[in-house]
Amino acid sequence: MTRISNVLVLGGTGFVGRHVCEKLHRQGWHITVPTRRALNAAEVQPLPRVTVIEANVHDPAQLHALMEGHDAVVNLVAILHGSEEAFERVHVELPLALAQTCAAADLKRVVHVSALGVSLDAPSRYQRSKARGEEVLRGASLDLTILRPSVIFGAGDRFLNLFARMQSVLPLVPLAGASARFQPVWVEDVASAVVASLRDTDLPMSSVGQTFECAGPEVFTLADLVRLAGRHGSRQRAVLPLPAALARLQARFMELLPGEPLMSRDNLDAMSVDNVATNQWPGLASLGIEAASVHTIAPTYLGNQGGRSRLLAYRHSARR
Repeated sequence: MTRISNVLVLGGTGFVGRHVCEKLHRQGWHITVPTRRALNAAEVQPLPRVTVIEANVHDPAQLHALMEGHDAVVNLVAILHGSEEAFERVHVELPLALAQTCAAADLKRVVHVSALGVSLDAPSRYQRSKARGEEVLRGASLDLTILRPSVIFGAGDRFLNLFARMQSVLPLVPLAGASARFQPVWVEDVASAVVASLRDTDLPMSSVGQTFECAGPEVFTLADLVRLAGRHGSRQRAVLPLPAALARLQARFMELLPGEPLMSRDNLDAMSVDNVATNQWPGLASLGIEAASVHTIAPTYLGNQGGRSRLLAYRHSARR
């Protein structure tokens, strides 16, 4: 397999992408991050080995031009909300274009970040489209590694931070999908899994052709996670689980609000399937990663544990 030194990171300006770029940079690799607007790449642009290029990765011609000079591609592009057409475009058509342009450029090495719970007969559009995207890439002649994370947390996330903010202003939290189960994984661990997949020769087994489940050490219900966010944030409020009919009504109302919804009916459909490791695939330990606990990391950015916990988070990160 070709020695990797130049990596094209699709979705490198996003939450996970920023951590991936920083870790690749620390490894001494050169990273190219395409983005529609260079302003979106403000957090990775200062890294000396990161090159930001304004481009539309959904344009096959531009995607093909981006491939030149690279040894591997990391695909992190995804959306959580949208129409059937939007999910198809991002989760299926982009992987198809990626497979085709990789073939034309004779580039084989691809690491694709998918999600736990995906399947062709899953209840949500998000999960089904993610599964079709995996199929497209598996059907191509690629040196492919697929990573399937559970819900991802960490400083700057839109998950635990959202629940903490809600409890700072609401007297209680009316919660749809309160009993949904998750196995949250730290963003640093997901980024480490991407890097480990590219640094294949250091692993006890090859990651090529493998699917890895990226999950943390503990399983929580959504209600548990809301309470945890409140406890480590400014204040903890009571959680009011909503019955199914009222939960769908709440999600429908949120879909009508301007901007990206906090919750959609498709999210509710996805939460009907446990977002936990199935153990049908190897996990983070197979990539040499000891998954960090929410209990260790959440206090470092949700607000009430001070410098000692921030130092602990730094130490965890430095090991990766």
